[in-house]
Amino acid sequence: MNTQVLSGKQLATLIQQRATEEVRVLENSGRRPVLAVVVATDDESTLWYVRSIERAAERLGIGCRIVDLGPEATEQVLASVLRDLSAEPSVNGIILQTPLPVGVKADSLVGLIAPEKDIDGANPLSLGRLAVGQPAFAPATAQAVVELLDHFEVPVAGRNVAVVGRSAVVGKPLALLLLERDATVTVCHSKSGPLERYTQPADVVVVAAGRTGLLKGSHLSPETVVIDVGTNVLPDGSLVGDVDEASVTGIAAGLTPVPGGVGSVTTALLLLHTVEAARQQEPAGLAAATSAARI
Repeated sequence: MNTQVLSGKQLATLIQQRATEEVRVLENSGRRPVLAVVVATDDESTLWYVRSIERAAERLGIGCRIVDLGPEATEQVLASVLRDLSAEPSVNGIILQTPLPVGVKADSLVGLIAPEKDIDGANPLSLGRLAVGQPAFAPATAQAVVELLDHFEVPVAGRNVAVVGRSAVVGKPLALLLLERDATVTVCHSKSGPLERYTQPADVVVVAAGRTGLLKGSHLSPETVVIDVGTNVLPDGSLVGDVDEASVTGIAAGLTPVPGGVGSVTTALLLLHTVEAARQQEPAGLAAATSAARI
């Protein structure tokens, strides 16, 4: 069997084009969307990712403010910065980038991000709203998985989907998004037992556990579609996912590459969310003018 490569590059380009169009509409109203990324690490791979967001934002006409507090930043400093950014009218979207300094937990900080600026669905309020079907920005990585399935016309309604990993960033919100699409969802974790018990009956398997080579061909039945959310850095600096690509190829009907799969779509969605947040935060008069311009 030929395993289709489910690249995210074309979809990312389409999402970026949509964001660019929205930016132009906002510019006609005299506004420019602004994203703030709060960083408190010296991890080079993280800093590289943040710089890539900055470059992508500038290409789309979105302002990007990198707030680099350094790896020694305290929880109090981070909290103060997040409160200030949440209150600043010129900032439309906020990301608290991980990892954080030793001893500082994201759980105690993400709740300080204003929900209307929480473009990566980190605030527990955002996840709660998502759970009950109220408007909220979904975590971009979880949404990227759904967007990729839609893009490649992979049906999920009435089908079995196994999500490997239960993080608040991917696994849990993704399960909610898939349930909204009428999928039958199983969430697997470290206490679930043999993985193949859940992945072999699945039509779609999404792996987001952060473990190199976790999913192997023996865990799958033929024709399964596999979405690899993992991003693991090897000693040589190369990036791999959670899927043992060699053993899965030829069994899976489709597989997202790492890099070039979910990650590129995630970045594009973060920027689109920033633009959408800016539009939603418009004063009433400007919002009406902008809506009229889009009709």
